[in-house]
Amino acid sequence: MDIHEFKIENPEDVGQRIDKLLPEYNSEWSRTQIQDWIKASLVKVNDQVIKSNYKTKINDHIVVTEKETVEADIQPENLNLDIYYEDNDVAIVYKPKGMVVHPSAGHYTGTLVNGLMYQMKDLSGINGEIRPGIVHRIDKDTSGLLMVAKNDVAHRSLVDQLVNKTVTRKYVALVHGNIPHDYGTVDAPIGRNKNDRQSMDVVDDGKEAVTHFNVLEHFNKYTLIECQLETGRTHQIRVHMKYIGYPLVGDPKYGPKKTLDIGGQALHAGIIGFEHPVTHEYIEKSTALPDDFEQLLSELRRSDK
Repeated sequence: MDIHEFKIENPEDVGQRIDKLLPEYNSEWSRTQIQDWIKASLVKVNDQVIKSNYKTKINDHIVVTEKETVEADIQPENLNLDIYYEDNDVAIVYKPKGMVVHPSAGHYTGTLVNGLMYQMKDLSGINGEIRPGIVHRIDKDTSGLLMVAKNDVAHRSLVDQLVNKTVTRKYVALVHGNIPHDYGTVDAPIGRNKNDRQSMDVVDDGKEAVTHFNVLEHFNKYTLIECQLETGRTHQIRVHMKYIGYPLVGDPKYGPKKTLDIGGQALHAGIIGFEHPVTHEYIEKSTALPDDFEQLLSELRRSDK
């Protein structure tokens, strides 16, 4: 189960039925789901159990304990996933662009989890039936490498490393604009956008978020950069680069309307490194940019001549 917390700060949200408002905060929730969770006392306001017709007040503190709902059995599928490393405890797997990491509403087949279940005998169970082995995620339209835990001991170790900021996570991104300096750090808290609950934003009361970046290549109107995550907030690189004025190319949520169309944001998780939970050996793997990303860069190089 996942815990979600919200605070009613926008005047437009005051006086609304809670079962109607919460699906606006999370697009994966339905009103029926929220009503079921309220009946099961999984939704509380100011530490109190409420009813579905509760109307929100300013500064209400809402806590939702998200109950996993599985509409169908999650079945193993032969998706021919590329495994970059595997032993009895952990694995490193490549997630292609366009693939969802784990099953959710509307996505019960073709996910990374379906493929993992087919190719691996054991996966950790800490995150429940629909997220076996999943320690962290990358967005659907982001390609690249992910750590996978094959048992609960390994899972806890990898989570601890993420919390302690010792995991190496490096991404390659193409952004709009020409960044004038060779490297930089964005240290700005990220939380839900108060005007668009399906988006994240830099907000004063958000969670700590730190992204380091360095320039790899300049183009006339774009810059290729490498980003290293110190924290792992939802959409962190996409939000941070927009915040400093260099949004990702192709980003449908945070980028400009006029952008290069490559079917999603130009973002690739190219390097992952961590301490093995049992042997304590440092393991690091890297992967090349996908073909469509490389093709885009080649086209930019030709057009800039």
